[in-house]
Amino acid sequence: MPALACVDTYTTDVFIPPSPQPSSTAAAVDTWSPSLSSSLYRIDGWGAPYFSANSSGNISVRPHGSNTLPHQDIDLLKLVKKVTDPKQTGGLGLHLPVIVRFPDVLKNRLECLQSAFDFAVQSQGYESHYQGVYPVKCNQDRFVVEDIVRFGSQFRFGLEAGSKPEILLAMSCLCKGNNEAFLICNGFKDAEYVSLALLGRKLALNTVIVLEQEEELDLVIDLSHKMNVRPVIGLRAKLRTKHSGHFGSTSGEKGKFGLTTTQIVRVVRKLSEACMLDCLQLLHFHIGSQIPSTSLLSDGVSEAAQLYCELVRLGANMKVIDIGGGLGIDYDGSKSGESDLSVAYTLEEYAEAVVASVRFVCERRSVKHPVICSESGRAIVSHHSVLIFEAVSTVKHQADHDDIQFLLEGDDYEELYSAVMRGDQERCLLYVEKLKQRCVEGFKDGVLSIEQLASVDGLCEWVLKAIGGSDPVQTYNINLSVFTSVPDLWGIEQLFPIVPIHKLDQRPGTRGVLSDLTCDSDGKIDKFIGGESTLPLHELESGGGRYFLGMFLGGAYEEALGGVHNLFGGPSVVRVLQSDGPHSFAVTRAVPGQSSADVLRGMQHEPEMMFETLKHRAEEVMHRKGGEGEDDDEGEFCNVAACLDRSFHNMPYLATEEVLSMSNSLSDAVSNLGFYYCDEDGFDYLSA
Repeated sequence: MPALACVDTYTTDVFIPPSPQPSSTAAAVDTWSPSLSSSLYRIDGWGAPYFSANSSGNISVRPHGSNTLPHQDIDLLKLVKKVTDPKQTGGLGLHLPVIVRFPDVLKNRLECLQSAFDFAVQSQGYESHYQGVYPVKCNQDRFVVEDIVRFGSQFRFGLEAGSKPEILLAMSCLCKGNNEAFLICNGFKDAEYVSLALLGRKLALNTVIVLEQEEELDLVIDLSHKMNVRPVIGLRAKLRTKHSGHFGSTSGEKGKFGLTTTQIVRVVRKLSEACMLDCLQLLHFHIGSQIPSTSLLSDGVSEAAQLYCELVRLGANMKVIDIGGGLGIDYDGSKSGESDLSVAYTLEEYAEAVVASVRFVCERRSVKHPVICSESGRAIVSHHSVLIFEAVSTVKHQADHDDIQFLLEGDDYEELYSAVMRGDQERCLLYVEKLKQRCVEGFKDGVLSIEQLASVDGLCEWVLKAIGGSDPVQTYNINLSVFTSVPDLWGIEQLFPIVPIHKLDQRPGTRGVLSDLTCDSDGKIDKFIGGESTLPLHELESGGGRYFLGMFLGGAYEEALGGVHNLFGGPSVVRVLQSDGPHSFAVTRAVPGQSSADVLRGMQHEPEMMFETLKHRAEEVMHRKGGEGEDDDEGEFCNVAACLDRSFHNMPYLATEEVLSMSNSLSDAVSNLGFYYCDEDGFDYLSA
């Protein structure tokens, strides 16, 4: 390859590939609409019936699902504006990211689940009823659990716990629930766990101790005698039926929990010898979360129903079959049963398959129909919350041709020019690759300066752009920690719908990947629903306009699993009810996210002592340095102390200058850490 000639000034002989220009015909048809965005992001697939793109180009929340009236839609952009606007202008002054909870959606999910089973029971002539429980591990937030107990009281809806703290919170919440609601006690158990569960029976709670390990039975028998409590016992069976996806790994004969058929027979024998066989009343099983199809579901339920009938034959006082979790949701809108991201059935079809399978086996065995219980956590809470975050900047891989300061000599220039004109991509790509390699070697040898290397990169980028070979993908830096707010994405590659919550009436102008704030290469989102490696996005406004994105269907597990990578704490949380106000919503609770002091304290640091240490160092340095006057020194010291104070009390996430200026003293900072609460009787002074 001919040598490159280096010159000091720009010359007209340099080849500048023209940027592709849209034709007038393309411009004439370049229209866009919210309905096109809805198709592009599959909103009608994964979002129905709770989320849609409205005529303003914003995401609307339909809090009552398909029963939502037109005037009850909640515009998510207006809600975010209310939450983030300064208090002086009527907002709440919260920082992003923020989780927005919609209790109305939670209520609707419970009602839809109950309605689906009620219809299946009635239409099939089933002679018992459905009575579900919510597994609190999906989301242990106090208000989520209390809402479920309150909304589900009319359905005898209960709770499932898997640890001692979860039993304590479940017992407390169910004191205000229906007396017949189940408290299903799963998980590994020690003496204290079993004692708590037996204490629940003394408190007139409908507690069921489910045996996950055979040795737990000895604890139950011994402690029930000591506490003089007649327990209600269930057992978890390891079924042969399992599905092959990620979420099916906990099921089958080699699953983590449950008893084999051999162990079940021994448990029945031991209970009979202890004159406690009448205490065995429930059979539990779990064939995995996100069960993909009703055919697999029916296989598992039928196998479990046979076990149930066998336990009846052996003399157990069986009353309940607990089908566990597994009711899936459609994360990608595909209505497909071929991946962990979707399911090929509706709520109604799920309930119909369960009821039909239990009924068929029990009638064939002449066994009374049991109460059907399910532990459907993901399907209940996933839709009710939305994580809102902001794209704050982008990284564009392109150069301005003013940077080009290299001339190509002789045939080399003519060859490149001809290749571009012919549209010979292969030849151009080969030349660009060789040019880059040659220049990098020159830079390493000290022949080229950094400015010259950048100029060559600019020329190569323009060549690639002219032939359509450049990478159009931009990196959007988002004000979020993937590890804190979307841990399943990082841990098990679970995908969630991510969509701009506004500008949906505008055509997305680029495709992007998302990079979070953490100092970790895994802190990125470069896989999206639909098998895409990029997300259609809008260009960020140069004038400083904000660009908001929402992650949907993340109400289950993400908050419980999130960590504090890089000490980014939990986001702000607001609770929003549909109301008849001018914007159809009322914020009934708003809690700022964890401050830097909060997350430091969680890692055993002492923020107060840290602040005093830094303040003392500032005082020493100011006095040692000396100034024109004592007043100047004192003023500088106060500014430093105030800055440190704000940093301890503000959230770790990025904040605008406007937000930072809102708290200029310790008292201001502390006031920003308060929360607003409105009771359920209608007090909504934060109404929009």
